[in-house]
Amino acid sequence: MQLRCVIVDDDENFLAVARAALERDGLIVAGVAGSRAAALRSVAELRPDAVLVDIRLGGESGFDVARDLVADGHAVRIVMISSYAEADYADLIAEAPVAGFVPKTELSAAAVRRVLGG
Repeated sequence: MQLRCVIVDDDENFLAVARAALERDGLIVAGVAGSRAAALRSVAELRPDAVLVDIRLGGESGFDVARDLVADGHAVRIVMISSYAEADYADLIAEAPVAGFVPKTELSAAAVRRVLGG
């Protein structure tokens, strides 16, 4: 079974590069979103298996997106991504309703699957 995901990031260039790389590696990128509101709409509409959420979304927090997805009852696994080091956000990642973290520099289908346990 192929993994379907939505990528949430406010950088359009990153979204394009990440989408191409993940699709080349065998993930299905069902959609992308650049804000908290767009992420919630996309996940509700597309029902992906996983959501890759940037920790910093301009003036918004990726952790708020993760909490909102869970609070809204979406049965989706969440992976936080960032250009910052995991150590910078370790406490927040540990407390968040997420499967784990992948640095943007290491983002790949294999890394996402590893975090998701498969």
